[in-house]
Amino acid sequence: MRRSPPAAPATADRLELMQTFIRIVDAGSLSSAAAQLGTTQPTVSRRLQTLERALGLRLLQRSTHAMKLTEDGARCYERAKELLASWDMLEADLRGAGDEPEGRLRVVVPHAFGQQLLVGPLTEFLNRHARVSVEWLLYDRVADFIADGIDCAIHVGEVHDPGVVAIRVAEVPRIVVAAPSVLASVPMPTHPDELARLPWLSLRTFYRNEVSLTHVDTGEVQPVTFHPRLSTDSLYAIRSAAVNGLGICVASAWVLHEDIQRGRLLHLVPGWRAAPLPMYLLYPHARFYPARLRAFVEWMRETIPAAVAVATGEGGKKKPAPER
Repeated sequence: MRRSPPAAPATADRLELMQTFIRIVDAGSLSSAAAQLGTTQPTVSRRLQTLERALGLRLLQRSTHAMKLTEDGARCYERAKELLASWDMLEADLRGAGDEPEGRLRVVVPHAFGQQLLVGPLTEFLNRHARVSVEWLLYDRVADFIADGIDCAIHVGEVHDPGVVAIRVAEVPRIVVAAPSVLASVPMPTHPDELARLPWLSLRTFYRNEVSLTHVDTGEVQPVTFHPRLSTDSLYAIRSAAVNGLGICVASAWVLHEDIQRGRLLHLVPGWRAAPLPMYLLYPHARFYPARLRAFVEWMRETIPAAVAVATGEGGKKKPAPER
């Protein structure tokens, strides 16, 4: 007796199957896709098999150590992305631009900023949007939006990736500091030339053995070259090392402000500063952006400048820079 072909999944199921398939390809493995989707690897594998049975095609060639799209899988991947983008646009048109944001956002933030400076704006955002949840992922490397399933990143430093939308939201002032013990046996420096003879720390993300300081009034630029006693990629670590008297450092003014106020650190050559670091909101180019992402970007664009200004003791709210 001839068997009937398997019944096609319902429309909603088909969308879920295609979304899962796209996530598998973008993530590079079933386990990574499962982690990003908040489900299990067997569930992801079952969805892939269901989609392959429904289409009557093998979409992926899998072995113990590798996974590769078949020719049919490559065609399916491109068409599925187009179809889902069209479906998202249809939903947006039918629901209207003012739809209440809902769903989950995966956001990457630099460690120090994500632990302290930006928790306030994040809390206010979540209090305003009860149907949104956020995965607040803290790491300092550049976000891989596709492989890690990231919706948005808050990035400190210049942006060189043309494949992302980069909105400049603030500048982070940087100053020179040291513990009083570092200067116990030497006069207080009044010019950058006098800094090189003191022990130094380096924040290797932004400088290693040289920094340039600019006079805030005249614009004169003075390089300072040194051999650091400690080099780190952590803003909190370099602050702690400075407070413990290990050496001079250049770091974000906001993270040093309280230590200066309490006398644990001294602001050296206050008429000179390192170039401020730009802060950006980043997200991939797309034809459609969900309401939760639009709302998050607008809120952070509005609140980050004030958070930076207050934390550095400057107060007031700076106007965000235009989109780049």
